[in-house]
Formats: sequence, C-alpha cells, structure tokens
Amino acid sequence: MLEVLHSLLFSTLDAAPALVFATLGAMLSERAGVVSVGVEGMMRTGAFCAAVAALAMPTPLAVLVGMVAGAGLAAVHGFLSIRWRSDQVVSGMALNLVAMAGGTFLLESLFGPNGTPAITQLSRWNVPTLAHVPLLGALVGHAAPTYLALLLPVLFHVLLTRTPLGLRLRAVGDKPHAVATLGLSVSGLRWAAVLGGGLMAGLGGAVLSTAVLDRFEQHTPAGLGFMALAAMVFGRWTPLGAFAAALFFAFGNALRIGLASSAPWLLELVPQGFLLALPYLLTLLVLALQGQRGHAPAALGTPYEQESR
Repeated sequence: MLEVLHSLLFSTLDAAPALVFATLGAMLSERAGVVSVGVEGMMRTGAFCAAVAALAMPTPLAVLVGMVAGAGLAAVHGFLSIRWRSDQVVSGMALNLVAMAGGTFLLESLFGPNGTPAITQLSRWNVPTLAHVPLLGALVGHAAPTYLALLLPVLFHVLLTRTPLGLRLRAVGDKPHAVATLGLSVSGLRWAAVLGGGLMAGLGGAVLSTAVLDRFEQHTPAGLGFMALAAMVFGRWTPLGAFAAALFFAFGNALRIGLASSAPWLLELVPQGFLLALPYLLTLLVLALQGQRGHAPAALGTPYEQESR
C-alpha cells in the first residue's frame, strides 16, 4: 500500500509544476481584471520555443526562452484587450487558435509531424538518504521546477496580500476607477499582470517539454491550459487555493497513469478512453460542484475607460 501511495505522490509532484505555473499565471492576470482564456496558447508557445531552443543551448536557458515566448503572446493579448479594449474572451480564444495552428505548421515544417528531436531534460535532484524513506522519498528525484512550484504559491500569496503592488493589482481588478483617482496607472498595472501571467504560462509550457517530456509533441499541452483555468476558478482566484486545485488535477493525471500501469486488468473492464479522460472528467466535476460560489474580481473582463469615470 505504501508503495502505491509513494508512486502516486511522486507522479503527482512530477506532473504538477506545469499546471501550477499556468494556474498562477492565469490568476495573476485575472486578479488585475484581464481574462486569461489564452493561457493554453501561451503554454503551447512556451513549450515549442523551449524545445527548439534546447537543441542549440543549455536546457535551463531554453526554459527562459519559453518564458519570454509566453510573455510575447501575452503581449498580443494585452495589446488587444488593454490598448484596443477588445473582447477579452474572443482575444484569448484567437490566441489559442493561432498557437495551435502556428505550432503545428512550424513543427511539421521544421521537424515533421512526430515532434522535435529529443532534448536534454532538466537534471533531477536526488538525496540518496531520503530516496528510500516511505512517502518522504517521493519528494526527491524531481527537477528544479517541482520545488519552485511548491514555493511560488506562497510567494504569490504574500505578494497579493502583504505588498503595495499586490494590493494595487487586486484593486485594479475590482475597482479600477478608484485606483485611477489615486494617480496610479490602471493600464500599467494590468499590463504588468498580463505580462507576468504570460511569463508563468510560458514557464508551464517550457516545463512540459524540458522536464515532463524530452521534446515538443503535436498535442502539447493537451488541454492543460484550460485545466489551469478550472483550477483557478476552483481555487477562487487565490494563490493557495489555485495551488491546491492544481495539485488535485495533477493527482487525477497521476491516478490515470498509476491505474494503467499497476492494474492492467482494469483496461479489460474500463475502456482506455475513460482513463485518458479521467483528469478532464475530474475538472468538469469540480466545476459543477463549484457552481456560482466563486469570487471573481468585480471588474474582470471589463475594459477600463477613463472617460467613464
């Protein structure tokens, strides 16, 4: 029994970072009032650029390239949503479609339909004295993003609740006109949140191709961006709540893998497609249970118009 729990915990921690980073990125943008439907496209862009960059440079630097690529796509979203006051949901979905089509075109043009060549994965950190300790040993043997994913939610919580910048970001998502009366730039704060969210989403995508996988594949990130949005909603737009929800969804993915490997007889009773859909079914179940109990920022999705003050 302990071996099964150890395996599930290890797989959950391995799968969680990409989802945690994307969830925190979406939360940061939406707390400032800008809908982040395009997080799936930002993850895909970050994953592709990181995988390609890793063919020519050290993998840690390639991860930074993926982050910048995610922020670049977020800048397009910010330009449309903040500068031109476009519909933020439509803008985000358009970015997802562009990233999907553009990534597929570039992948097949440069490398073929089967994915990029294998790259050097991020190195894993091992502590031999802990590796064989039941359950506790599941905390070692992961790449650096896993430990960063455990730390960042706490830092984001402190940022949003204990610092002037965080309080201003929250205020601009609830009452932007009140923020403007203080002489602060509503657009500047929203731009900072959108670009920061893009960096985090790009990091999530980069982790997929450099730590979880060792390449960029055709279907990356396979809906994780939309799962991140669900985790953000279930976590009520808070860093710690979103982190817990992301861990829950990562556990669903680990459970799917664990059931398929440790109980192959189950495939004779349950269609394999059901197991593949298990994380997404959990996402739908959570959203159904959440209902209307969320606490979205009051000005979420509403373009700021100074003349309407």
